[in-house]
Amino acid sequence: MKEISVPILLQQAPGGMESILSSIVPFLLIIVIFYFLILRPQQKRQKERLALLESLKKGDKVITAGGVYGTVEGIEDKTILVKVADNVKLKMERSSVSTIIGVTDKEPEKKSLLG
Repeated sequence: MKEISVPILLQQAPGGMESILSSIVPFLLIIVIFYFLILRPQQKRQKERLALLESLKKGDKVITAGGVYGTVEGIEDKTILVKVADNVKLKMERSSVSTIIGVTDKEPEKKSLLG
């Protein structure tokens, strides 16, 4: 029977730690890019929308997600009362408001590259 030297068996393959790092680094890079290109802008838009819905006040003209045009007549915690015609008022969720006319429907100024 041949003797096998224990220290030879315990040695790592050459470049073992470097190969692990070289396989993990691309995944970390993808996660960082994913965060800055997708998650962070989405969180920013979500905060802006929440601030917009919190800024609703009586008299604002709104367009709902369903396409209903109306004027805010009353506000509660989670709901609003929207007047859509004479003697016609709808109670709906605040989150159903997609546009506040005069606030969110304005076109942002486009900057040209030539100055």
